[in-house]
Amino acid sequence: TELRKYNIEPLVSIWHFDTPLYLEEHYGGWKNRKLIEFYTRFAKTCFEEFKGLVKYWLTFNEINNTINFLPDNASDEAYQEAYQHLHYQFVASAKAVKLGHEIDPENKIGCMLGGAITYPHTCDPKDVLLNQQTMEENFWYCGDIQCFGSYSPYAKRIWREHNITDLDITEEDLKVLKEGTVDMFTYSYYMTNNVTTHETDDTVQGNFAAGIRNPYLTYSDWGWALDPLGLQYSLEKIYDRYRIPLMVVENGLGAKDELVDGKVDDQYRIDYFDAHFREMYNAIYEDGVDLMGYTSWGCIDLVSESTKQMS
Repeated sequence: TELRKYNIEPLVSIWHFDTPLYLEEHYGGWKNRKLIEFYTRFAKTCFEEFKGLVKYWLTFNEINNTINFLPDNASDEAYQEAYQHLHYQFVASAKAVKLGHEIDPENKIGCMLGGAITYPHTCDPKDVLLNQQTMEENFWYCGDIQCFGSYSPYAKRIWREHNITDLDITEEDLKVLKEGTVDMFTYSYYMTNNVTTHETDDTVQGNFAAGIRNPYLTYSDWGWALDPLGLQYSLEKIYDRYRIPLMVVENGLGAKDELVDGKVDDQYRIDYFDAHFREMYNAIYEDGVDLMGYTSWGCIDLVSESTKQMS
């Protein structure tokens, strides 16, 4: 109500890594199909409680992090658990989309993915293929299901690579996925990473993900690649694939800010936002991307999430 008073449009994320502790301890969290019912009831409550006040909703924040944050040495059992967890969230999201539309036809409900955008490090065809398959597993897998309402053909290859043979996916689930596709695609964008099939020691660490250093980019104090052109690239790739409105819902720069006379002179941050805004402008006005909105990461930066350094 206070936001509305000042003509500010709320954008509400229904789940942001905050499954209630009771459901984790007594049901095993999203490993349990019963979580679909709990989530759906919670979403219904939100839609009814805030009807007329909120019309933009995101079902699951950075849903692809379930896969992206698995360690390199994760076991087949860990992958089995992660992909099952994801499937139950896909079904819960689809049910929420359908419910949200029934409760208030004004509602616009989107998915939200962590911007796992990668480039092939070289023009070696092996690197190009690796990059395509990396994007499929880390990004398109979740986007395709929530936007198209079905598993893409490459999903079987991904499952086979991780020895996943017995996912609990019912015919009713597949029907629900088809009926509950999202109205908009939203994602976070901070950086890009390079992938390669070649041996190299020139790596960087940023936002939990180690990657190959891109010689054409500069890096933040915490190893995050500064790549505004990558934002334009990702917007155009995503919009070309899904043809639904897009929104960038996280973006920003962490830096070692110095307080001088009670102020921070952060021209570097102004430059960061300026460069990213210009690339969003280009995506919209040069290439026809339907970019409906942008939000930075809160009032302060996600400065050192990957290292937990707090000074």
